[in-house]
Amino acid sequence: MDLLKTLVEKGLRRELPTRDEALAVLATSDDELLDVVAAAGSVRRQWFGRRVKLNYLVNLKSGLCPEDCNYCSQRLGSKAEILKYTWLKPEEASKAAAAGVAGGAKRVCLVASGRGPTDRDVDRVSRTIEAIKEENEEVEVCACLGLLSDGQAERLREAGADAYNHNLNTSEATYGAITTTHTYADRVDTVQKAHAAGLSACSGLIAGMGESDKDLVDVVFALRELDPDSVPVNFLIPFEGTPLAKEWNLTPQRCLRILAMVRFVCPDVEVRLAGGREVHLRTLQPLALHLVNSIFLGDYLTSEGQAGKADLDMIADAGFEVEGTDTTTLPEHRTDAAAGGCGSVCGDGNGTGAGGCAEPATANGTETPTPKTPAPKTPASTNPASTNPASNGADSGGSAAVAGGPRTDLVTVRRRGAGTELAPNA
Repeated sequence: MDLLKTLVEKGLRRELPTRDEALAVLATSDDELLDVVAAAGSVRRQWFGRRVKLNYLVNLKSGLCPEDCNYCSQRLGSKAEILKYTWLKPEEASKAAAAGVAGGAKRVCLVASGRGPTDRDVDRVSRTIEAIKEENEEVEVCACLGLLSDGQAERLREAGADAYNHNLNTSEATYGAITTTHTYADRVDTVQKAHAAGLSACSGLIAGMGESDKDLVDVVFALRELDPDSVPVNFLIPFEGTPLAKEWNLTPQRCLRILAMVRFVCPDVEVRLAGGREVHLRTLQPLALHLVNSIFLGDYLTSEGQAGKADLDMIADAGFEVEGTDTTTLPEHRTDAAAGGCGSVCGDGNGTGAGGCAEPATANGTETPTPKTPAPKTPASTNPASTNPASNGADSGGSAAVAGGPRTDLVTVRRRGAGTELAPNA
């Protein structure tokens, strides 16, 4: 398929695909799926080899949020039966973080529900960061505290934070249908504040909220323009008790196409497979490792993930290796960007693919290799069953057993780790 050959060549040059090319990836058929994964996988390997970075979440404050984000189990008015607790003490958070580090996590992500931190909250999180760094000097710490006010990003950086996460989540055009208590522009502003303060910006999306292919492409192109170092891709977990509880729109195949599209648009960025992977990718999770170079270890904020050991076994069995703290995650040209390099944004940012860096770079600074031409593909099927496997009527006992159907039984509310007396999953 000429499309995949073109996308691989652009990915190796860090050149922006066109919007039509990105949309075409999402429109490929299930028969073409392995070819899409192989093509995007060659771009992933060019910039990140076979390394997988492990991240570990610590939920500093759960529930009790005044914002009305429809996807969130911690939202205002949520009836989801999640853990609810106020701020963990710095020593409690440090202990929780240590479990993830012991399991192989290179980055600890400190998350707190709420619109945004007060100055007192920033002080509290700063003490937590210091406590974690005292015990694990090499670990990266990323804060995720909501919308930032002026000067707060700088204070977190001074306390030892390495990164700040604030996701765009969906396209600007559809943002108002998802959240009304803050705006898309508010989110962009916080990512820019983090960047300006010298923090590594982390910003991504949530797929599966009923958005169109165009919405997915729009948000990923907006992320490319913001140029975060890390792009987490979440797949909606439709919690009972939230407005999106019935939005079961994803199949494993759809998830892989989305991840491939993100990799082609953001070839040299840390693409992180985040919440919902166990629920929606299920047994195809190992294939996703050919597209992403980063995952969360163990549990998430309010839901349980698969066992930490299972994550490590999956990485090893798929032929990948856990990235150590002595390894720099990003390619050299991105780490040098602050000193005048071009970072990842080559092209004019409007989807035309025009412009670019003076020299095509590679992960080791050598000449970009000529990509192998992908094998010919089977033409896209017009059979509706190819995009909706559940339509084949192969029901053998409920939705959990329907081929490709939703697995509501895989949504498990977190009852262990931070905020409980039970050991964390790491």
